[in-house]
Amino acid sequence: MLLAIDAGNSNTSVGLFDREKNLRFLASLDTDSRKTADQICIDLMNLFTLYHFSYKDVTGAILCSVVPPLNFMMEKALTRLLGKPPMVVGPGVKTGLNIRLTVQTQVGGDIVADAVAALEKFTPPIITIDMGTATTIGVISEGRTYEGGLLLPGVNVSLEALSRRAAQLPDISLQHPKALIGKNTEDCMRSGIVYGTAGMLDGIIDRIREEFPNREISVVATGGNAPVIVRYCRNKIIYDKFLLMDGLWAIYQKNR
Repeated sequence: MLLAIDAGNSNTSVGLFDREKNLRFLASLDTDSRKTADQICIDLMNLFTLYHFSYKDVTGAILCSVVPPLNFMMEKALTRLLGKPPMVVGPGVKTGLNIRLTVQTQVGGDIVADAVAALEKFTPPIITIDMGTATTIGVISEGRTYEGGLLLPGVNVSLEALSRRAAQLPDISLQHPKALIGKNTEDCMRSGIVYGTAGMLDGIIDRIREEFPNREISVVATGGNAPVIVRYCRNKIIYDKFLLMDGLWAIYQKNR
């Protein structure tokens, strides 16, 4: 079995694949860079117990992280738990991507995994949208080329900033708005953030399409906030909950 871990700024996703690439479980933990290797081991062991699997059946692990302070302890924990170090998505790992950025090492492991999985499922050009703490948009062209992308504040980050900087606006959760035009403060905030983000994504997608005239572009979205936002976009966007995990599986197979 393969243990795949994506350490994000807010949450850490933990997935377990069997030999046939079936995802046996996908769990989420709070990301805390203060945790020791022993604490991380306990968290992982508890997940295996919760989903009725044994970590002793794991034959390999792959880790991608956008939280550098957590990396050392995470690698130490996985080595201690599994008896060998994990594969870490980063410089030197084969991905099959041609990355056309000024500094290639600045591409996050999650962005790389999303792109690799998208190329397994769609024909370029492709737009990937990962909606987590930040909203990351990537553009992939022919020749498995990652052209670059855009970075935007995540939906929850925008909501928190709105509540924090405006004294009369409350803290609210991200939910589907009741209507486009809100009738109270909370409904107005929800409508604004959801329809505003959807409209922003539509505008960016349309502008990227102009860079590829007369070409059909596939758009795929993933991340915790994507299910709420995608349904309000006017462009056709395919939601894929397991995009990043599938990318980690593919990268691991390329480097075995």
